[in-house]
Amino acid sequence: MAKISRRLQGLQAKVEDKDYHPLEALALLKETATAKFTEAAEAHVRLGIDPKYTDQQLRTTVALPKGTGQIVRVAVIARGEKVNEASNAGADIVGSEELIDEIQKGRMDFDKLIATPDVMPQVAKLGKLLGPRGLMPSPKGGTVTFDLGSAIAEFKAGKLEFRADRTGIVHVMFGKTTFSPEDLLVNLKALQETIDRNRPSGAKGRYWRTFYVSATMGPSIKIDVTALRDLKLSEAG
Repeated sequence: MAKISRRLQGLQAKVEDKDYHPLEALALLKETATAKFTEAAEAHVRLGIDPKYTDQQLRTTVALPKGTGQIVRVAVIARGEKVNEASNAGADIVGSEELIDEIQKGRMDFDKLIATPDVMPQVAKLGKLLGPRGLMPSPKGGTVTFDLGSAIAEFKAGKLEFRADRTGIVHVMFGKTTFSPEDLLVNLKALQETIDRNRPSGAKGRYWRTFYVSATMGPSIKIDVTALRDLKLSEAG
């Protein structure tokens, strides 16, 4: 068993074993973010799915209305005039075959990689490098597209790709602990609606099992999922 620090023990004592109303939970999340750096606000959602079956997999994107609080470095692999289009749209790194070679040699100074469909056969050879890092472009993730301007703008503004892991749990960063509870709630509501909207066709029985939020170094706080799902966005801000 890992030893729990005195700091974390003190924070855990503030969290009751109950389902918190979403806004109350987010206020507590901020209160328990006491690390010496700006922590992320994280959601950990256990769903009633078994991703080993293809009709029970969840992989999609969410646009966080209040952003992620992070600077997102976007790289684009394209050809011809699309290279200029990507540069003009604000991509941080742009290239064609030469960028594929650089990535093969270890270049990884980006957070999101977008590719146009025509270069995907060449990008495919980067699968072993990019896959484990969650950087491989995919149509489902909105990162294989000819509409580079929209894709770059969306990912820089706070669009995130996420998926359920092998155990059916979704882990998503939905902002920074410097955000107000109300802004965090707007982002959390967007995440909940996205998970509901993309419910896998094979998901049977109770879809939502448990929903916890925490700061990066803070204790887990259980959210009342029904209260979150019933919230209207006008209430959320």
